[in-house]
Amino acid sequence: MASTSHGGASGRIKNATSTFATDIQPLIADIRTIVGVMKGIAVQLEKDNLSDKVKEMEDAVVELVSLSELNVHLSSAAQAFGNRYQPGEQLTDFHKVFEDEVLQFKANRNSDVQRHPLVRQFKEAVWKVHHEGQPMPGEEQEDIVMTSTQSNILNFKCPLSGKPITELEEPVRSMQCRHIYEKNVIMQYIKSKHSRTQCPIPGCPKVLDPNALVQDASLLIEIDEMRKMNNKETNVEDFTMLDED
Repeated sequence: MASTSHGGASGRIKNATSTFATDIQPLIADIRTIVGVMKGIAVQLEKDNLSDKVKEMEDAVVELVSLSELNVHLSSAAQAFGNRYQPGEQLTDFHKVFEDEVLQFKANRNSDVQRHPLVRQFKEAVWKVHHEGQPMPGEEQEDIVMTSTQSNILNFKCPLSGKPITELEEPVRSMQCRHIYEKNVIMQYIKSKHSRTQCPIPGCPKVLDPNALVQDASLLIEIDEMRKMNNKETNVEDFTMLDED
């Protein structure tokens, strides 16, 4: 009876943490939409040479993105906690365990909000108003790749299935290295290794924790943005080919 009770408790915790992550997604989506609108306003303000107002907009964007990232931290940590939670004989210090999960997630994230794609693209849009074709200050030293999807997506295909991430049935992201995989495929891969499993992305040194493979609050939103961008590029290409004919 005790084991049945324990199993039921762990199942309820897992369902609750998964629901928590899902419930946060609309907030993340709204923030990304608002930042996009603010970028358009800032571009117009820059054209009007209202640099003070642009700086105020930039500060507000940084604050919004920080809030978004905090929610991603919390949703990822909650899912990891739900995945690994098993009731024991002693009472669980939920606050301590959850706090440890948050700290682990933050340790594997770039904490500099200024380098977040949404913030960088805001700055890039403003910079181009008067400096089209010129690199932003310090851009030559940047070690991250900018994408037009405004996302934190690091790999565009699952390294095991070969499928584009836009076609994955249940994408998950590693809290350790931020790479994305098809859930059932990466879980089978980890199980087949019977030991410490290194990320299958070539050159990635991180060891995967199956409990830390989560569908964080921003993942589906970023994939959907990429899917829309791909469709848009395909439509433009098709239209161009039509013109040539």
